[in-house]
Amino acid sequence: MASLPRPFLVACLCAAWCGTCRDYRQVFDALAARFPQAEFHWLDVEDEADWLGDLDVENFPTLVIQRDEDILFHGVVLPQPGIIERLVSTLLEAPGAPQRAGPEWNIRAALHARDGG
Repeated sequence: MASLPRPFLVACLCAAWCGTCRDYRQVFDALAARFPQAEFHWLDVEDEADWLGDLDVENFPTLVIQRDEDILFHGVVLPQPGIIERLVSTLLEAPGAPQRAGPEWNIRAALHARDGG
């Protein structure tokens, strides 16, 4: 029996050539272990450009946090573990209203389409 998708998704949009992104990876992986109630995805925007579509990432690393289809946060967050953990924890505990963001920021929908769903 397939497991149900987790309502929260945290994605890091990065690039292999970005030194800050490489520094961020360990922090991001630790967050994934700390918050098992969320799906975590590390996405290289150049390697994944075909299915990410019209997403315009202006700076790296860009973090996207969703609850179901709602975008709760999208923006650049430097690899500062305390700040990132507080952001994720706060949004998972009290998500608040979704941000105004175009459909291109819906990473969950892009992953679903990529996987043939």
